[in-house]
Amino acid sequence: MLEFICLLHHRRYIGAVIFDFDTPIPRRGTGNIKYDRRPELDPFWVADMDFASCPEILEALHRRVDHGIFGYAQAHDGLNDAILSYLDTRRRATVPLSHIVHLGGLVPALSLAARAFCHADEAVMTCTPVYPPFIGVHHDAHCELITVDHSFEDNTWTFDWESMEKAVTPKTRIFILCNPQNPIGRVFTREELIQLAEFCERHDLILISDEIHCDLILDPEAEHVSGINLPERFQNRIITLMAPSKTWNIAGLGYAFAIIPDDSVRRRFCAARGHTLSEINALSYYAAEAAYRHGEPWRQELLAYLKGNRDTLVEFIRSRCPGLSIEPGQATYLAWIKGSSLGNPAQHFEKTAGLFLSDGAFFQWPGWFRFNFGCPRARMLEGLEKIAAHL
Repeated sequence: MLEFICLLHHRRYIGAVIFDFDTPIPRRGTGNIKYDRRPELDPFWVADMDFASCPEILEALHRRVDHGIFGYAQAHDGLNDAILSYLDTRRRATVPLSHIVHLGGLVPALSLAARAFCHADEAVMTCTPVYPPFIGVHHDAHCELITVDHSFEDNTWTFDWESMEKAVTPKTRIFILCNPQNPIGRVFTREELIQLAEFCERHDLILISDEIHCDLILDPEAEHVSGINLPERFQNRIITLMAPSKTWNIAGLGYAFAIIPDDSVRRRFCAARGHTLSEINALSYYAAEAAYRHGEPWRQELLAYLKGNRDTLVEFIRSRCPGLSIEPGQATYLAWIKGSSLGNPAQHFEKTAGLFLSDGAFFQWPGWFRFNFGCPRARMLEGLEKIAAHL
């Protein structure tokens, strides 16, 4: 196999395939929310990369489109086999197909979990800062929300166990976990996750583990431990959520899946769907199969590129941006940056530099902002230069 790596452009040539993360792809006017929601601004906000998806996914979609018929779809054998193989090889877990629930996205799954397990006088619990839907899905179940801030100890983000014990109530029904954590980029250890599972067991909570970023671990020493890898005694209360969408940049196709080992929990989860969720996109099944079956070489190159972006960004913020502070995330392509000296840093940089950033207030932490570095390095540096120029 011919293989050549060009360091200048970070391209990988394998036969006729080129993995190129440096060449910009124009996106304005294509109906995407990242660029077209606020077209007057330079966007570094929503978790959507500026890279074309891997060639095998594009080929799979072309083949499916060439068939020409797009009726109601269901998961085909190829996808099921690819998911079970992925769980076996990457997650080191043997999962029966009956434990898999196919879904049209992760956010609908969070809403579904809230509606399945919470009544109007009960509560959802999570830790902040966190992806905004985590602190919004309780509205769908007409229940309460309990939040506890993550704490920063020994140079790392972790759980504030004492505050969690004080905050939980007898009417709390589910705990929603984000692992790897969005926006702080933390990959929680096995010990932390077992302690969290014990917390849920002690208070009789269903643990919803959103692991959408689990294939975007930038530091090899940060091992991702899935909910399905936790001890058997916890499996009757764990729902693990996964998707290929963030890793292979196919979020717009709308596909995810849940792993629910306990029959009664799975039945309650599925029953809550009612008629509120649409059919799953016919194309998404084939994109997901190609990602899990053929996407590993592309993913490895992506991780190397994103790690380079992250390291460049951290050094830039620390050396060029007085008043801002950052801790390197272990995963994702999202940087969590403190800028409380500016009041609202996202609004500050929108007004002064024309940047569209994710406001920390939406993660329940005002004074911070999230910066998406899933883009060509030159473009990332252009955005960072605008930040430095307007401090």
